[in-house]
Amino acid sequence: MAFEDGKQIATVDVKAVEENDSPDISLDSINIFGDDPNYQPGPVLSFLGQIWDSFRKPPNERKYIQKLDAFILIYSLLSYGLKSLDVSNVSNAYVSGMKEDLALYGQERNLFNTFFYIGYLVGSTPSQIIINRIRPSIWIPTCELIWSCLVMVLAAARSAKHIYAIRFLLGLFESSSYPGFAYILGCWYGPDELAKRMGVYDCAGYVANMFAGYLQAGIYAGLNGVHGIAGWRWMFIIDGIIGFPIAFWGYYSIPDFPNNTRARWLSKKDREISLVRMKALGKKEPRRLTAKRFFDMFFRSWRPWPFLVSYTMLWISGTSGYFNLWLKSLKIFTVEQINIIPTGGYALGLVSGFFFANMSDRTKARWPWLFAATFFRFLGSLLLSIWNLPMGVIFFANLCSYIGEPVWSLLITWAAEEFQDDAELRGLLCAVGNSIGSAFNMWVPIVLFPTYQAPHYDFGYIVTTVFDVIDFAALLMFLYCARRDRKRKNVIINEFGYAVDRDEYLQDLRELRVMHGVESASSADGASVRSGPAGTVDEKMAGGKITVQEL
Repeated sequence: MAFEDGKQIATVDVKAVEENDSPDISLDSINIFGDDPNYQPGPVLSFLGQIWDSFRKPPNERKYIQKLDAFILIYSLLSYGLKSLDVSNVSNAYVSGMKEDLALYGQERNLFNTFFYIGYLVGSTPSQIIINRIRPSIWIPTCELIWSCLVMVLAAARSAKHIYAIRFLLGLFESSSYPGFAYILGCWYGPDELAKRMGVYDCAGYVANMFAGYLQAGIYAGLNGVHGIAGWRWMFIIDGIIGFPIAFWGYYSIPDFPNNTRARWLSKKDREISLVRMKALGKKEPRRLTAKRFFDMFFRSWRPWPFLVSYTMLWISGTSGYFNLWLKSLKIFTVEQINIIPTGGYALGLVSGFFFANMSDRTKARWPWLFAATFFRFLGSLLLSIWNLPMGVIFFANLCSYIGEPVWSLLITWAAEEFQDDAELRGLLCAVGNSIGSAFNMWVPIVLFPTYQAPHYDFGYIVTTVFDVIDFAALLMFLYCARRDRKRKNVIINEFGYAVDRDEYLQDLRELRVMHGVESASSADGASVRSGPAGTVDEKMAGGKITVQEL
């Protein structure tokens, strides 16, 4: 291994693994970064580390994590934020002149979303399968370029039919984004890092939605009628233009996966570290997906189904999209205020999203915080179903849906860790979930939230309350099945809380010592290693622990 000379790079309690106990292994004991094992951060870094984990890590490890954040995380935030901006822009445009300009007095607003979700349904799973064949660093930015062009075409729409066609194509090319990035983030980050990154990734949607309200209000005030173009049309033009530099940045930023990355911003040592980190955690590398494996994943195992039921309920139980319609019905707010007030909800979601994710990482527990976030969604729907309440209570009920938005990131993080032994399943869960959710979203909003009933959807809010109860039940089933799965023969729980196959994990730990040309020859009473062309490695078994040093 091309790490710093003379420094211990791995210490693993193999004897503990062989005795089927939790192995004494951590990223501190696997000192692949060459940091001082006795390093203690100063008071400032310790304080910042309570907010963002990389600050409390030793210098070399901190530099590595910050590099991942600067490229993978920042690009995913920009990309997903832009997609969320487009979704909000349709709703904002509807209340900012589109309805009157295009004579949209029927169910067109709901149908815009229906055609979008048809495209999303068609594209989600095939896109994730394509990522298994074509590098994400090629596929995702290319989809984003096409998507940006289509958003600009929306500005030229002259009828609802034009928007239906464009929205279908937007859903088709946007479908690669969310599940693709959830998959990539899960392949690069560890258990004390992932929930925060997924939470912040989701928070990009809140920021974009906040930005959309202010942007639409500013455009309506400053550009409405300029060159004979309505303000809501300018919104789509600007949205599309923003997408081009972000897409081109993606070709450079996305590193693919640790086992096949060719990202220029990762050094050779960084790539080796990435492989060792994932092996130490027990995460399996991506493999080629076959039809048989796909069938076995979804039709011969319990594993995906509690997740998919919960994920689908999240798709169809949200109520935040109808907040601005309630505000408009009060007839006391201007167009600008109707666009801006919901941004307070997104700000609240931003705070709750980071809080729940940070606490989840710090406690290394996913399901308690997921249940807490789900409760707020349930409470909001319950209050809205009652409806005949003071204005302040209805306002709070609408905000509850935003407070509960962290459910997405927490559920995906939990699934990524429970299914860390199958990279393709981790990648496909979001994609299949999006397909199922899109299938329901094509018709559920039309049935539950018909435009003519706005803003009082008495039946719709009752049903979303029931959906939240079903979500609770699915999460309980997920928790039960995951714990039962961990009791299987030959499964151990490593120090990171991941359920791993004992024999495979032991083999992976040993492979960490013999990477890059070093061959291993094990005997019945210990292990020995002879050097390969990469250099000389001394490996000794002492007290059940293997220590590897670069000589």
